[in-house]
Amino acid sequence: MFTVNITHANCLQIIEILQQQYGLPQDAAVESGTNFLRAFRARPDDDTYALDEWPAHLWRNSLPKKYRHIAKNISAEWVKLRFQCLALTNDVIHLLETLREDYLLGLITNGPSRAQWQKVDRLGLRKYFDCVLVSGDFPWEKPDQNIFLEACKILNVEPRMCIMVGDKLETDIKGGKEAELGGTVWIPFQKDMESSDLPDFTIDKVTELPEVLPNSPKLKRPAHTSGINC
Repeated sequence: MFTVNITHANCLQIIEILQQQYGLPQDAAVESGTNFLRAFRARPDDDTYALDEWPAHLWRNSLPKKYRHIAKNISAEWVKLRFQCLALTNDVIHLLETLREDYLLGLITNGPSRAQWQKVDRLGLRKYFDCVLVSGDFPWEKPDQNIFLEACKILNVEPRMCIMVGDKLETDIKGGKEAELGGTVWIPFQKDMESSDLPDFTIDKVTELPEVLPNSPKLKRPAHTSGINC
């Protein structure tokens, strides 16, 4: 959905904390932060651990041996930073509230069930969407057309009446195309990115979305559905 590329920002902030608060040399801080983020991206959850213990475990494996005692504390710092970066801005909240006056909104997110629902709940997203689908709860994930069609089924709308909005060509735009949705809107992280799976529209930021949506009178919901990626 309205995601931001937090990896670089998180990495720089956590490296600074490792150096200034915990005294790691710069090289060790950079290596630890990089190794943790790589491990977390590869496996954001492991249900043999408590949800909040998993990132602490990854930090213990990423830090130099003499600093592993700080794993729990640095994990808490990282979780705090992560959700600060992911939090919806006021203009995005206003956009969602405005869109819901005319459209059904669905959110589809790939990832393990526990970790993704934690993100959804910590960010308070449920109140803005008419359905939320986490791939970990289903046998498919984006770009599999079935998860898009499942959202259409839950919302009781035809795929041709839906628009997919996302930042990833390989999952969001490709999946929306394969599900034969009514349209796709791409929000690239980098302006120099090129698309092979051509979206119907490309916008620079999500707040430009109303400019490419079909014009319609103030109809009672459900009128159209906008599928949003998270």
